Amino acid sequence: MLHKIQLVGAAIGNYMARNEYKGFVYQREGILPRMVQEVEGFVSTGHSHRDFAAGESGRGPSIPSPLTNNPKAGQWDGRKLSRFIVADYKPLVMTDGEGIRCSIYVSGCPFRCHNCYNSSIWDFQAGQPYTQELEDRIINDLSPSYVQGITYLGGEPMLNTPMLLRLSERIRREYGHSKDIWCWTGYTWEELMRPGETDDKAALLAYVDVLVDGRYIDSLKNSLLQFRGSSNQRIIDVPESLKQDELVMWGRLHDQQRFIPEHYSKDRQAEQTRG
Repeated sequence: MLHKIQLVGAAIGNYMARNEYKGFVYQREGILPRMVQEVEGFVSTGHSHRDFAAGESGRGPSIPSPLTNNPKAGQWDGRKLSRFIVADYKPLVMTDGEGIRCSIYVSGCPFRCHNCYNSSIWDFQAGQPYTQELEDRIINDLSPSYVQGITYLGGEPMLNTPMLLRLSERIRREYGHSKDIWCWTGYTWEELMRPGETDDKAALLAYVDVLVDGRYIDSLKNSLLQFRGSSNQRIIDVPESLKQDELVMWGRLHDQQRFIPEHYSKDRQAEQTRG
């Protein structure tokens, strides 16, 4: 029962031991892997996807998808891919999770889902550098009691672990668990938990309270879903999932049952007809 908690704890320890965690000095050398450089074109055709993990099982719902890249365990390493670049930062938003939040959009995503709404930041170098000044601003913006927490989006947060581990550690140090951390990822829970995945992902996951997992799959798009774009994606209670050693869904899920604007439009048309 405690296996996954011990696994995550060990991952944090191993990660800290191998990285200069307190500063900006991380493994940032190297270039994008060949598989990341050569994905141009597969999105438009839908037939040349690169399923690096076709032989793996238990990787989550609707995976592999013919319209995304599907990495095998350990194929993508955020400690090598991350360039400490932020595409955007938005304080006091209400769309990226529960309550009033601060949202940080990291750059870089090799999943490259078809019709991704943030395709402009697939490049790991798209945006501005993550600085101490930005980090201090985020910490200050989180201070009001009405701000519930922070959300990590992208881009792919699990491939920007050096930057987000630094920020997460500081949030916990200054606010404890009074501020929650949400994270969107193209990885499924099963992929993050599989043997052979890089331990920096488990280290970041240990700080996360709520995880929205899975690639965006355009054919499964559903505008009625709460905080998700397609029906394969899930909202996961991370601490409970680790504690129980099995997937536990977030308990306050509330999907819409009908498309409200459409009903408003029908109501207006009915009123005009009666008039």
